[in-house]
Amino acid sequence: MSTFRTEHDSMGELQVPADALWGAQTQRAVDNFPVSGLRMPREFIRALGLIKAAAAEANAKLGHMPKVQAAAIRKAADKVIAGEVDDQFPIDIFQTGSGTSSNMNANEVIAHLASSASNRKVHPNDDVNYGQSSNDVIPTAIHVSATLTASEQLLPALKHFKKAIDKRARQLKNVAKTGRTHLMDAMPVTFGQELSGWSAQVGSAIERIEDALKRMRRLPLGGSAVGTGINADPKIGPSVAIELKKMTKVKFESAENYFEGISSQDAAVELSGALKTYAVSLMKIANDLRWMNSGPLAGLGEIELEALQPGSSIMPGKVNPVIPEAAAMVAAQVIGNDATITVGGQAGNFQLNVMLPVIGYNLLQSIEILANISRLMADKAIATFKVNKDNIAGALDKNPVLVTALNPVIGYEKGAATAKQAYKEKRPIMDVARETTGLSDEELKKLLDPVELTKGGIHGK
Repeated sequence: MSTFRTEHDSMGELQVPADALWGAQTQRAVDNFPVSGLRMPREFIRALGLIKAAAAEANAKLGHMPKVQAAAIRKAADKVIAGEVDDQFPIDIFQTGSGTSSNMNANEVIAHLASSASNRKVHPNDDVNYGQSSNDVIPTAIHVSATLTASEQLLPALKHFKKAIDKRARQLKNVAKTGRTHLMDAMPVTFGQELSGWSAQVGSAIERIEDALKRMRRLPLGGSAVGTGINADPKIGPSVAIELKKMTKVKFESAENYFEGISSQDAAVELSGALKTYAVSLMKIANDLRWMNSGPLAGLGEIELEALQPGSSIMPGKVNPVIPEAAAMVAAQVIGNDATITVGGQAGNFQLNVMLPVIGYNLLQSIEILANISRLMADKAIATFKVNKDNIAGALDKNPVLVTALNPVIGYEKGAATAKQAYKEKRPIMDVARETTGLSDEELKKLLDPVELTKGGIHGK
């Protein structure tokens, strides 16, 4: 028996694997683009299913499709939405820049499933793709998939991360440590204050992403081939947005200007920029944790991160800060993805952007990996690190920069001389200040109290 069957499209006949749900146009793309082995992500395929189901419902309500046919398409699209046929989407992400191949892949799979289930012919172009074009479907799929993934995965992860940071900040609000600028000893801060900066960074990231999603919820479906809406009911865009809103509980809306939504990817570029900014914040937080954990004997040794795995194949007992390291790599990947999305975004030649698949792939990857690493940072780094209070206290006692607090009493120059002497003699600042300032022990203890110095204001007056 042959393992292939004959399919045809407008270009002629083609051999397709006998058990494949796709048709000739998908097979041509499989044959034409053996580039990377990378496939469109699950969330993108889900979005295609959602769009096809919503379009079928809308077309039936607008009187363009028999209800029984729309129901068959909707039932088939539900399988795509649920991930039951992901193996039937084999096309490489490096394909035609409009994503036509992926749109036709969805049309053919859904048509095949609908035809088999309903015992009536459902055509991929004439029925599943009715009132649509690849040129408005694929940009819409990018918007839908990114919005859903960010809403369902990333934003909850960031809020969880922020909550974990805030909890530790409250627990450590009165634990003072040496502050650092230029990686050099500076005036003290509390752990609570240090972590509050991280929390604010994550909070700002949440705000940026939520703001960018306002534009991502505007869908260009209805613009058809070039934005004019040719061969599409003028009501199809708003109707599909309403159906998607019902199906996802997300407030999707029809774009006011289809030309913008089809010819550009500005909303995706904006969202990617917000993700990149968060990646930069994440890199800073991860590196702070790595520095604070460094040692344990020859580094700062301020904290001890949870030991998760052996750190060396040759050095017994070595343990590394693996979660912050993974976070730093995720951040690097997202920053690189943003560069790709930025280049892709400017590829809107006249009425169509022609780098849509790679924009969608990279945007969804950034969202997914940021969500995953944020939860790991919360649960396996922030929530579990231990503070080495003895190391912190020892460093604070010897920190000559504390003399800054004496400036209002003894002046900058005498303070500088005191600090230099303490550095040179490697003695606690308290001992040296007792000799150089003429202040009593009671006054010095009050003025040099590290916790009090974290509260700001002018000391000694």
